[in-house]
Amino acid sequence: MQIRLIEDVRPLSEFRANAAAFVEQVQATHRPIVLTQHGRSAAVLLDVGEYERLTERAEVLEDIRLAEEQVARGEGVEHNEAKRQVLARLRR
Repeated sequence: MQIRLIEDVRPLSEFRANAAAFVEQVQATHRPIVLTQHGRSAAVLLDVGEYERLTERAEVLEDIRLAEEQVARGEGVEHNEAKRQVLARLRR
């Protein structure tokens, strides 16, 4: 999701005057719009589908980080044991 600075960074005052058009742009392009206030970034307008994908990715990355910590602490389960546990649950 590449941001195009000339199209996707806009002042908050312009958003207030054209909110519906901004929402249409985000839905059509699937690119976020960065809203600025007093020349500084203030907020991001993001398509709902893109937001859901972003949060899902963040959740997966957090799960991976947690799993890596657990393995580093020696709390991991060997592959064969994990497979046995999963298959046992599926058979119930």
